[in-house]
Formats: sequence, C-alpha cells, structure tokens
Amino acid sequence: MTVTFATPTLETERLTLRGPKALDADTFVAAYAQDRMQYAGGPIAKRQAWNFFGTEIGHWVMRGYGMFVVTLKGDDTPLGIVGHWYPNTWPETELGWVLFSDGHEGKGYVTEAARACVEHAWHVLKWDTIVSYIDAPNKASIKVAERLGATLDRNASHPFEDKPCLVYRHPRPEGLS
Repeated sequence: MTVTFATPTLETERLTLRGPKALDADTFVAAYAQDRMQYAGGPIAKRQAWNFFGTEIGHWVMRGYGMFVVTLKGDDTPLGIVGHWYPNTWPETELGWVLFSDGHEGKGYVTEAARACVEHAWHVLKWDTIVSYIDAPNKASIKVAERLGATLDRNASHPFEDKPCLVYRHPRPEGLS
C-alpha cells in the first residue's frame, strides 16, 4: 500500500524543490550517518535516521508544509532538504536547511533554495514570522541566514532547553500586513 500526499513544487533558476519520496530515504539515512550532520541532529544511526525521515514526511501530512528535497533541475538526486518546519514544541515557525554532501557546498544552492522558501512562507503560507535556529559554531549556516537578510535576535525563544542556539529572524517584506 502506498500513501500519497500533495506537496507543491518550487523552482528556482537552477533547482527543483519537491516533496520527499520514499526513494529519498536511503540518501537521507546515508547523509545523517556523516559527522557533517553535527549541527542538524546527527550523526545518528540508520534506524534513527530512517525514523527522522519518516518525521519529515509526517510533518507534511500533519502541517501541510515541510522540508523540500532539493535537486538540480533535470536531476532528481537529493542534494539536501530546505524548507518549513514547525514541530508542536517550537516557539516559532522555522526555515531550515541541511546539505547532504561536501561536494555541493559553496555553490549557493542552499541560499537559492532558502530564498524560494522564504517567499513561499510569506506569500503562500502567510506566516507571521520566520526564524532559523542555528548552532553557534555553524558558521556556514550563519552566512546563509545573513545572505537571506536575517539578523540575530538575542531575545527570541529557542526550542532546545538543553542546548541553546542562535535565532536568526528573517525580515518581513514591506507591504505585507
């Protein structure tokens, strides 16, 4: 039995952002075994990663939005996930991103995908606020947030009681009420 759910597809100049598919699980699991996932909840064992992938899909079903799988146009290989995240314990709606391999860093893919997701959050999802929760040592993610125009909000709440993080607030476009 296959359960299906509808997700939008976003496109940028170089990228396709689509909903997760069962076929993405192996890539996700392999990515989360890497040390590079230290700022995204990893590295974790295969079983935990598989369960986390199920959580990504479940978020779409429960919220109607979630993390998009990012691919290059014309190539359905997942580069990472970027998108909208709001578990029931989060204080605010978040824009998050995870790149799966070193080979795709420094090409602007995350910034390009995240910019499309910011626009989607403001104009389609009609969010009132967007933050990105970032581990303080994660300089690459801080640079992405700043490229998107987000600024550090030292007074914002964060979702991790046992591990504080930085909260970057994305600016609301002018003219949105």
